[in-house]
Amino acid sequence: MKHIFTLFSAVLIFAQGAFAQTESPYKTRLAVDGPIIVTGMGLSYYGLTLMQDKDGLTEEEIANLSKDDVNGFDRFSAGWDSESAKKVSDIPFYGSFALPFALMLKDEVGKNAGQIFVLYVETMAVTGSLFTMTNGLAPRTRPLIYSDDVEMSEKTRANARNSFYAGHTAAAASATFFAAKVFHDFYPDSNARPYVWAAAAAIPATVGYLRLRAGKHFLSDNILGYTLGAAAGILVPQLHKKSNKTNISLVPITAPSFRGALLTYRF
Repeated sequence: MKHIFTLFSAVLIFAQGAFAQTESPYKTRLAVDGPIIVTGMGLSYYGLTLMQDKDGLTEEEIANLSKDDVNGFDRFSAGWDSESAKKVSDIPFYGSFALPFALMLKDEVGKNAGQIFVLYVETMAVTGSLFTMTNGLAPRTRPLIYSDDVEMSEKTRANARNSFYAGHTAAAASATFFAAKVFHDFYPDSNARPYVWAAAAAIPATVGYLRLRAGKHFLSDNILGYTLGAAAGILVPQLHKKSNKTNISLVPITAPSFRGALLTYRF
């Protein structure tokens, strides 16, 4: 909870610059973006509590597991558990978060750094809420639990049931595709745009592959995480464009018996 309040405080520090429209291609409004960010953070926190409240499998349940029970699309990776791949995956994963900040060093983007920061936080809040809520409500056994080389103490942890879906891949995709989208919108005439998009696609794909090799997620987990993360990274800036004509809105919602996101389209 402390981290959520710290991040929200940082958003407020940037608020004055964020909602002062300059030569940015985006338009932000405190009355709209503030509640989205707060709701996203709140759902992320609630989702984290659901993840922490999961029960791990018992030794008997683990002994009864079979790779044949895994669907045919994902079965090939059941039993993978590369520790080196897990460690290496942290490099592109954490590096991806720095890309939007590096982009703010460019003059045109830097003049609107407060606004871009708020959009970035909003993107990650949406991504985080979707991931934590899904993961907390839909436990799935990680591929590594099928490995004979993994310690039983590791297999019986609640974390061993956090396979669905790939949070690292989703977060990395959100960050890199957000950076690429912002670059695309601020520099419409740049010849570097194809290379920026290629890098944005390659970094989370690398994270996903390494997490797959590490036995943390199945291929379908990574595909879903990649898709949802990339979608958030692109859609949040797009929905804030001054020239946006799509009439699409995406807002996290919560109720006593339901939590999710509301996607609307106005004809």
